Amino acid sequence: MMSAERILLSAPGWDSELWIGELEKHAPGRDIVLETDGATDPSIRFAVVWKQPEGLLSSLPNLKAIFSLGAGVDHIFKDTTLPDVPIVRIVSDDLTARMSEYVVWQVLDHHRNGPRYRRQQQNHSWGETRQQASADDVTVGIMGLGELGRDSAAKLNVLGFKVTGWSRRQQDVDGVTCFAGPEGFGDFLASADIFVVLLPLTDETRGILGLETFRRMTRRGPLGAPVLINAGRGGLQVEADIVAALDEGLLSAASLDVFEAEPLGKDSPLWEHPKVTVTPHAAASSNAARLAGPIVEQMKAYDRGEPLANLVDKSAGY
Repeated sequence: MMSAERILLSAPGWDSELWIGELEKHAPGRDIVLETDGATDPSIRFAVVWKQPEGLLSSLPNLKAIFSLGAGVDHIFKDTTLPDVPIVRIVSDDLTARMSEYVVWQVLDHHRNGPRYRRQQQNHSWGETRQQASADDVTVGIMGLGELGRDSAAKLNVLGFKVTGWSRRQQDVDGVTCFAGPEGFGDFLASADIFVVLLPLTDETRGILGLETFRRMTRRGPLGAPVLINAGRGGLQVEADIVAALDEGLLSAASLDVFEAEPLGKDSPLWEHPKVTVTPHAAASSNAARLAGPIVEQMKAYDRGEPLANLVDKSAGY
């Protein structure tokens, strides 16, 4: 007999059995299903999704909330038929720590000439670096001061880097010189040597990483031209402009974890570009064992009449 209240899991390409197993551990007695029983299935109460098919959720009469399986939610908004129910972002210590690890790894790699040394090793070339800037000579600018940006900033501060940040609204973050809005964007771009991008994808931020932005970045620091690290969303960047900026010397290097189209096409010039590091959208992978519990706890709290945490502002898009 079909359960009266079921959880729909829709994450094409993910390990569904793994996620079902972890969700069932925390939601005993409640069925976790991969498909609805028709477009108007009355048994679906919650949906846990990543890039769900268009229209899947639109007609479910008893759907109470949608949970994203990742930090981003733009994948949900690609469905233009979404029902008017709350959407919940994933905020977890595990996901935050994974992203901060990636940010620190890439910042240190560029700061300590990692790409250069790897090229030298491939060429059997011994090229000593006579001058090495210290961390406190380098400023890291973080675009996006949400949970992920603030945690990354704190860890970079511990290592001695100066940190600036830019966000849509003015923030007050310990150890960070903060800029906000269009009026603060130019000063922010003039403030840093390495730019870490952790912005959400919205109408305002789409394509923000293009030549107009790169030309406004400072080129006076110890690294020469700035370094770009994008671990936010692929739609933030214009990849042709990144290649052009690297070739023109507007950027000295780029580490990219996200792309305009994923997986990155085999013919993309980013694969072979000597100044680009490509990682396969792996900066902060969602771990079922760590995330299933908090998701189900939110569902239980909602059933008790408690408000949902980490709600998405639909007007802002994140």
